[in-house]
Amino acid sequence: MEIAEIQRAVEGILFAVGDPIELSRLSEILDVDEISLEKIITQLRDEYDFEQRGIRIVKLDNSYQMCSAPAYAAFVRKALETKRAPRLSPPLLEVLSVIAYRQPVTRAYVEQVRGVDCSYSITSLVEKGLIRESGRLDVPGKPILYRTTKDFLRVFGLETLNDLPELPEFADTEDGQVTFNEIEQQ
Repeated sequence: MEIAEIQRAVEGILFAVGDPIELSRLSEILDVDEISLEKIITQLRDEYDFEQRGIRIVKLDNSYQMCSAPAYAAFVRKALETKRAPRLSPPLLEVLSVIAYRQPVTRAYVEQVRGVDCSYSITSLVEKGLIRESGRLDVPGKPILYRTTKDFLRVFGLETLNDLPELPEFADTEDGQVTFNEIEQQ
């Protein structure tokens, strides 16, 4: 199969599937090795970006998905007659941040970091599809472990968790409080 034909097949598959599809699955379907296929998809993504098309192919970990370009989100929303997704409240963002940076974590760990009950926030983030259960910790009570989802990556425009910004360094003060070094220096 020629490169252009593989690109057209990838477009068709991603459009029809709608959800993210693993590179390994695409490789199997198209009978093309993963390294070559990833290069072909990257070239196709670059063409979409260069031509400023209304659609994009986004990479989510080791999967790909076709979606509309962010520049046309307002038009897409209007066409679908849906309201803009509600913003995440500061407590939800705090819980999501703890989970994103320290995953997999238990609810108890998040509550220890934040110092408040996080049951509602975790339930809300699971319902929004930004986090999911990822097993249980092997300790008495077997608490649920949580981690972020591919939707989290898509919503925040990340390809992988490695794209998360670096956390500032922490320091202990004489009174036992933990502070951000960067903030103290300002």
